[in-house]
Amino acid sequence: MATADEYAQMSAAEKKKEDWMNSKWRPMMGWLYMAVCAFDFVLFPILWSGLQAAMHATQITQWQPLTLQGAGLFHIAMGAVLGIAAMGRTQEKLAGANNGGAGAAAPSSFSIPPAAPAPAAPVTNSFGSQSLGGSFGSTSPATGWGSTPMATTASGKKIVPDEPQPAI
Repeated sequence: MATADEYAQMSAAEKKKEDWMNSKWRPMMGWLYMAVCAFDFVLFPILWSGLQAAMHATQITQWQPLTLQGAGLFHIAMGAVLGIAAMGRTQEKLAGANNGGAGAAAPSSFSIPPAAPAPAAPVTNSFGSQSLGGSFGSTSPATGWGSTPMATTASGKKIVPDEPQPAI
């Protein structure tokens, strides 16, 4: 049977194993992506051209980057992984965690938006249908087909001038 001290030592050893992977996966993903791009866009095109020259190929073809197949989904996915990883590490640093931080939880950068104001009473326009009004930038109900609705700001100022506009 293991004592409490052995459990504490075992959990510290397990934590050390986890700390390496937790702290190094972000840089490893960055280095991996950089290596893939260097091979696919620099090294392989040079080797491909050299191979064709050495083989005395009559029809010279251009290297087609493998990571651009499928509309470049690889680059989109790696950009998302690296971007989210960088954002997560930034949150960990702001929380005071170090080296992957198993100790402190990262604060959430997302907050619950405030509740929306209750909509105003429905307004009936000239067509007999109802619309909701009373929000920022809302327009007053139309007075008929072809007439310009009077847009107002939140303070009630008119946005559209009263005088008629010339036909274009």
